[in-house]
Amino acid sequence: MDYPDKMTPAQRAAAKAKGEPADRVACNPNIANGMARIAGYKISQFNDDPEALADAIIKTYRRFGADGARIFTDLFLVSEAMGAKVRKPEDNTADLEEPAINDMSEFDKLKVIDPYTQGRIPVHLRAIEIVRDEIASEVGVTASVVGPFTNAFFLIGVEKMTKMLLKDPESVHKLCEISLQSCIALTDAVLEKGVGVTISEPLSSCTVVSPKHFREFSAPYLKRLIDHIKARTGKLVIHICGITDPIWDDLVEMGVDVLSIDNVADMEKCAETVGDKMVIAGNVDPSAIMYAGSREDVRKATIKCAKQGLKAKKGFMIMSGCSLPVEVPIENIDAMMDTAREMGWPVTEEKLDYLLSFDKYKD
Repeated sequence: MDYPDKMTPAQRAAAKAKGEPADRVACNPNIANGMARIAGYKISQFNDDPEALADAIIKTYRRFGADGARIFTDLFLVSEAMGAKVRKPEDNTADLEEPAINDMSEFDKLKVIDPYTQGRIPVHLRAIEIVRDEIASEVGVTASVVGPFTNAFFLIGVEKMTKMLLKDPESVHKLCEISLQSCIALTDAVLEKGVGVTISEPLSSCTVVSPKHFREFSAPYLKRLIDHIKARTGKLVIHICGITDPIWDDLVEMGVDVLSIDNVADMEKCAETVGDKMVIAGNVDPSAIMYAGSREDVRKATIKCAKQGLKAKKGFMIMSGCSLPVEVPIENIDAMMDTAREMGWPVTEEKLDYLLSFDKYKD
């Protein structure tokens, strides 16, 4: 379906940056492997067929007109290249089967990756080239790089790593350091292709580790990765799942430009607290609303999200709180995008209150 936007995402972003008129608020539903349903593939095809992966990303962008196209399938590209075993279902998202090592006595088995030859990374790098050549003139194209702290968990296993935070901090730092070096290797390979990088750092969430442990174990390595990226490119986008408000100021200090927050985070509080220092993206519930809700539920949640995001002086983008479930109804994705078009630009509280005053979708 051709989308009725009057601007491409690139034109829209450029107009807003210059203070010129734009057609609508920025919106990116964060579709992830649901692109397989849009383009008619099985998710397993993305593991070894770069043309299939690229085609699905391109077709999904063309179908919805979202303000971003991201090359992403799962969180395990780097850990797999470092020796972890990954379960790859025929038609669902990959998951960790076995960590790269069983304990720190095997640490010497871990080597910094060669992104051009190891695991599924070459598939992604080729897909990046195809997507870049096809649509980068219209929309920002990025590739997702897992954060060094999260990847370190996958090297030795989540349960063991969690215990090591308390009992063996020295080993945690060793794992984070070699993890960082592999994340940098992937980052450099991505940037060489001429696209941007987004960081996914879910296990840095305060739902998983305390702010103290985040500052001790994650922050030093995340900051180095951020510095590395920002020295080579423009804005830096990061997504952290779960509760993040105790570390929002830390992320500001690290130089994060765009913070994507989970639906359990408070969008209004985030906008008020750090929205004068970074763009806030989020945070419509991907499960209860996008997957299980009606089109009107999606519409109302999208409007309420924008109403909260208005308080961010640096700006906001409407997104789902995390990657959408694979089977999310296509009509709900349409509802989110169409609601962004309803809002237009500029977005005002009065306009949003008016849109909330009536139901657009009547079943």
